[in-house]
Amino acid sequence: MDNTSTYDVIVMGGGPAGSAVATILAREGRSVVLFEKEKFPRHHIGESLMTDTYWTFERMGILEKLRQSPFVRKYSVQFANPGGKESRPFYFFEANHHESAVTWQVTRELFDQLLIDHAEEQGVAVHQGVPVKQVLFDGRRAVGVEAKMADGSLRTFNARVIIDATGQSAMLSNKFGWRIRDPKLKKAVLYSYFKGAHREPDLNGGATLVLRTPPGSGGWFWYIPLENDVTSVGIVADPDYLVKGRGQDLAKIFQEEIDKCESCRRRVEHATRVDKIYSILDYSYRSKQCAGEGFILIGDAYGFLDPIYSSGVLLAMKMAELAADSIHDAFKHDDFSPERLGQFQTKLDKGIESMRKLVYAFYSDGFSFSKFLQKYPEQRVNIINLLIGNVFKDGIDEIYGPLSEFAYIPPSLYEEIPQLDAVSSNVDDSSQPNGNRALSAKYTCYDDALVQESHE
Repeated sequence: MDNTSTYDVIVMGGGPAGSAVATILAREGRSVVLFEKEKFPRHHIGESLMTDTYWTFERMGILEKLRQSPFVRKYSVQFANPGGKESRPFYFFEANHHESAVTWQVTRELFDQLLIDHAEEQGVAVHQGVPVKQVLFDGRRAVGVEAKMADGSLRTFNARVIIDATGQSAMLSNKFGWRIRDPKLKKAVLYSYFKGAHREPDLNGGATLVLRTPPGSGGWFWYIPLENDVTSVGIVADPDYLVKGRGQDLAKIFQEEIDKCESCRRRVEHATRVDKIYSILDYSYRSKQCAGEGFILIGDAYGFLDPIYSSGVLLAMKMAELAADSIHDAFKHDDFSPERLGQFQTKLDKGIESMRKLVYAFYSDGFSFSKFLQKYPEQRVNIINLLIGNVFKDGIDEIYGPLSEFAYIPPSLYEEIPQLDAVSSNVDDSSQPNGNRALSAKYTCYDDALVQESHE
């Protein structure tokens, strides 16, 4: 074991955000230690990448490993309405004539393992199966962590910057009571994996399909082709519709929903389900701040957005880059204040809001991209830019004027939560009756006759 206990940066969490920021910082000269409470590989949902992840992968020096991987290549996204009518595919190369217009559909066990192993190869001191028990503070400034090592001992590590990439457990956002829910984006999710499901023979064979469910469900199916002829299939819908009053047989509920969705049913009717049913209750949320004295929040520890456009890994990667740049700037100026470390929050929130508006549009009653593009065909490239993940592009929000004729476009999340200013930045909300710790992602695994619970 490396006996060094002082580093430039400590990263808590080894998912895509944590592994990416650790890799970038190590490659650019910083000493970095990373703690991941689990031992990889481990199950996780979120298999479809957006193409703009390419640029972070390039900075991480991991592109060639991805090119050599077994992951399915993704050229497009396609939508189907509740009646089964399918849109023309949105091919990413229509808006982007670069290699980055093609990305990957990834099995997260393999993908996350690839990222954390790469971080270690790039010089990050990686500790798997080692949870951080607490962040250590000197006054309001984060100065280190206490970790429970593999031998059961508690050990202290010090650093100038602590990065919270702990996913939806969001250690520091919860500690300070910063996390706020989106008022409308709350969904229940059921998903599993199928062998031998239908695939198109052309470039669209690797597409992410978004298949709307019947009116009243508030939902949709994802259909994501993975390697080894396995397809990830899941339904996202309003909790009251999907699970309330329908019993504990999740396999039965899942099959009933597949049967109601013609575009999904015909694709899996000759396939075999090869895994248990997984269930999650998804909330969209964001933190009031992305940084404090000596610490930064990234990935799901900062915010989570409804998965309709597969934006999770993309936003995690972009946050990793933005955080790395602000950390370099902090070292340059010997200034680890919230203002210096969190200087990217305005840019970050603008990008998240651009994607959030498109999420709200999708869930608006009767909305379809086809109807919108019939009136505004010139907006097709803007739609594709959003589906690519180019959410920081100048002028991208110009689409929402025309789009507001067809769908509800919300104000920013912060504008919708007037009580936000009343949230104290130094109160631990874990003792409050509605503390946001309840938002921590909980996977329930249903193995047909046996229900087991595990936590991610």
